[in-house]
Amino acid sequence: MKKPPDFNIVEDILHKTKEEVANMHPINILLVGKTGVGKSTLINNVFRERLAATGIGKPVTQHLRRISKEGLPIVLYDTKGLELNEETQKRIKKELFQTIKNKKEEGPKEAIHVAYYCINAGSSRIEDMELEMIQELSEKVPVIIVLTQSIGEPAKEFKAYIESLNLNVVSVLNVMSEDFMIMEDLSIPAYGLKELILTTLEIIPEETKEAFNNAQQVDIALKAKSARTWATKYIVSSFGIGFLPIPFSDASLLVPMQVGLLAHITAIFGISMDKATITSLVAAIGGTSGATYAGRYIVSNVVKFIPGAGTIAGGIISGTTASIITTALAMSYIEVLSIIAQGEKDGKYPDLANIETLMREKFEERLKKSSKKQAVETTETEDLSSTEVSSPKEKKKWWRRKKS
Repeated sequence: MKKPPDFNIVEDILHKTKEEVANMHPINILLVGKTGVGKSTLINNVFRERLAATGIGKPVTQHLRRISKEGLPIVLYDTKGLELNEETQKRIKKELFQTIKNKKEEGPKEAIHVAYYCINAGSSRIEDMELEMIQELSEKVPVIIVLTQSIGEPAKEFKAYIESLNLNVVSVLNVMSEDFMIMEDLSIPAYGLKELILTTLEIIPEETKEAFNNAQQVDIALKAKSARTWATKYIVSSFGIGFLPIPFSDASLLVPMQVGLLAHITAIFGISMDKATITSLVAAIGGTSGATYAGRYIVSNVVKFIPGAGTIAGGIISGTTASIITTALAMSYIEVLSIIAQGEKDGKYPDLANIETLMREKFEERLKKSSKKQAVETTETEDLSSTEVSSPKEKKKWWRRKKS
């Protein structure tokens, strides 16, 4: 009989996810460019939740507005009016540079970290005013020139021309923010956004990278890679928790750790997880504590292979099993969140019933593979039970030597 989901665990995951996001160091990006160059289209395709359309635009100055949304660790500063007369352009520059100065004085969390200077590649021209603006701006913050609506060879030639000017910028990128329809059966696919993401990650402060990865929706594989790297910390910790008591760790110790694991992975992906979705995912493994029951099952099927199990070897099984469970839980969760994130990006949110089935299948698949591997490897622990290793510290030293 399938164990019903633990709704306290569901609430804990949601609450801890919000805490994780709230604790991220926000990323602040300045958007500069004339009206109609495609800044809003760029924003809505780079960042999740269609930030330009749904974000709250709060005026900072007459020609600058602040765009943000609760639960999204990013702030955008969008300029307007650059195409107006010379007197207005001077006023815009003054407002812009004063804002950069003020934000820097307010501290690292408020400082502007990078500027995207957007130019329509179709225009194939850049005015002296813009060149002057870029040069002055690059003295204050890193600048990436984004050539929007880049179609064909003219766009590449325009990029080459700007690069030949030797401006003090990080990079000049050709970008097509979304598919460009030429006719009913012919379109130019979007491109350049992943390059913009990777270029940005290279230059922003280290402490802001987690927030930027949360906010971006272009590179789902990058989110998954970050989640897998981070999850290994939990997997290592789970071995220590699972080592004692024998024969398997207490669920009261493992479950809070696993809740924290799921919450942090959810925060990395930054997808719109509601209670119903979390409930479906948790139900797929019988509640997070269901993973502990799976661990007991693995122990009961492996312990018979080991003479003297229940002593030191039993502790090794417990620690290893805790790691197996946590690994299966983390990696299957990351796989499923990758699918949800891609669906959210494409506007095709998966059905909850399908999510639960998918999570269960991924979890069981990883669990079976790992438990079979453990059954083979743990037959080698006989020599441990015959040694004079006695303290938990010595057990862990032995295990590290064995794994290396």
